[in-house]
Amino acid sequence: MAGGAREVLTLQLGHFAGFVGAHWWNQQDAALESPGELCPDVLYRTGQTLHGQETYTPRLILMDLKGSLSSLKEEGGLYPDRQLDTAIAWKGKLTTHKEEAYPKNPYLQDLPSAEGVQSSDGVWRIQSIPNGKGPPPVTTATTPKPLVTTEGGVRVWSDFLRVYLHPRSICMIQKYNHDGETGRLEAFGQGETVLKEPRYLEELEDRLHFYVEECDYLQGFQILCDLHDGFSGVGAKAAELLRDEYSGRGIITWGLLPGPYNLRDPQKNIYRLLNTAFGLVHLTAYSSLVCPLSLGGSLGLRPEPPVSFPHLNYDATLPFHCSAILATALDTLTAPYRLRSCPVSMVHLADVLSFSGKKVVAAGAIIPFPLVPGQALPDTLLQLGSATPWTALSACGNPWATRCFAQSAVLRGVDRAWHTSGLTPGTPLPSPLHACSTGEEVLAQYLEQQQPRALSSSHLLLTPCTVAPPHPHFFSQNFSQQGVLLDSPRRSRAGQSIPVFGTLCSSSSLHRTLGSLAEEVAKIDLRRWASFMDAGVEQDDAEELLQELRSLAQCYREGDSLTD
Repeated sequence: MAGGAREVLTLQLGHFAGFVGAHWWNQQDAALESPGELCPDVLYRTGQTLHGQETYTPRLILMDLKGSLSSLKEEGGLYPDRQLDTAIAWKGKLTTHKEEAYPKNPYLQDLPSAEGVQSSDGVWRIQSIPNGKGPPPVTTATTPKPLVTTEGGVRVWSDFLRVYLHPRSICMIQKYNHDGETGRLEAFGQGETVLKEPRYLEELEDRLHFYVEECDYLQGFQILCDLHDGFSGVGAKAAELLRDEYSGRGIITWGLLPGPYNLRDPQKNIYRLLNTAFGLVHLTAYSSLVCPLSLGGSLGLRPEPPVSFPHLNYDATLPFHCSAILATALDTLTAPYRLRSCPVSMVHLADVLSFSGKKVVAAGAIIPFPLVPGQALPDTLLQLGSATPWTALSACGNPWATRCFAQSAVLRGVDRAWHTSGLTPGTPLPSPLHACSTGEEVLAQYLEQQQPRALSSSHLLLTPCTVAPPHPHFFSQNFSQQGVLLDSPRRSRAGQSIPVFGTLCSSSSLHRTLGSLAEEVAKIDLRRWASFMDAGVEQDDAEELLQELRSLAQCYREGDSLTD
């Protein structure tokens, strides 16, 4: 692959983070044949198998609990099992006990058992779903088997991950269980303690050194981290380690929460609130930028309906669906620091959005962006209406309904032919957008109209977002396979790509969100939740948490800006 990419190392911490990550890497892998303006080398690395064949795998370290891998091997399945080739010293009778293999999810039945597929340029790509340009996937049958949609039957993220991982990617925390009611990693303090143990700390440091030392232009780290359970503590300690060991590199953290929760389980809900609060405060202290991501509608104890999208029919109770939406948003929001030409570094992106201590930002997206065949971008944007059209993805309310201090927006998947209005000279202009000479100017002008006083950066990309199977096909029948809005519903095969509009916003709405979170934590009598405290959190830590949350909330007071 071409050199000069500014590499990013991804840390994926927790089980819901695994769901989001599985969709994310499936999307990256499916887009390898036609990455467009995005540079795959930012996220991927080259390597060699035991047979000397060149591979191309995610630059990734993931941590999860015992029992979360299903049929996936901890070493990732990239290399064949090593056979013993030395004589066994013991000459007595041997008894072999072999555990029965976990059955593969139907999504993975056609995943090749070989070490990869050699592409036209001679590189072995660990990729199994071609997009029409590569060779067909390897199967045991004479004809490729279609993917079986068993979305409700997906138990764990490894059930639908269709990307081979490097043997140094997966790090299992064996002292806690994924399933069952006991031995769970459920409190922030437990997660912190994990990375205080030499076994896990040294393993993480060793994997970090392995990936970092082979990078030429490492720009930083992106952390996908569960906020609702003990992985908030794991993420906080990991971010602290990265800040101490790799000073000056960008650290962008995406704090993830699943959808609706069960109101009849008060302990889990209190833990969810406390883990989220502790996680946000500590991750903000060590990260360049933190963005919570959830479709649940609220970070606090009071439940809110899951967010809705005009053209998506998703099931908010399925992590498989929620994580697919968040991964699609991430694929767009992270585009600025993954561009081939004129990329924005992670550090610069964070600096633009996080001035004056505002390290927490809110995300929003239009998924899919409603393109109409033959309609120019100015007309499409005008049809969205005067109100901000993005669906909020951070459980922080609508950040665009209040003061937006700074924002980063990415619109992708719009054909260049429709970037501008193309009106004949002398025709009355419906809006200032129609006077722009480039699509980039149209987008910048639109953002200026939406938030006149905000510091805005924007990118307009031709490359759409890939949503090939096993991404769920929960799109309205009004959309074609190319993600274009049709006049009437039609039955069609699952779409392969869609246009997406995503934005990150530093907003005064976070003053209310973070302040309310502090108020809810203050109302909790921690003496009633001794198990949370016993996990490593003390009363002084809780008091410090409240002070830090309130201070963070004050950064977002209305009127607080670069010039005020």
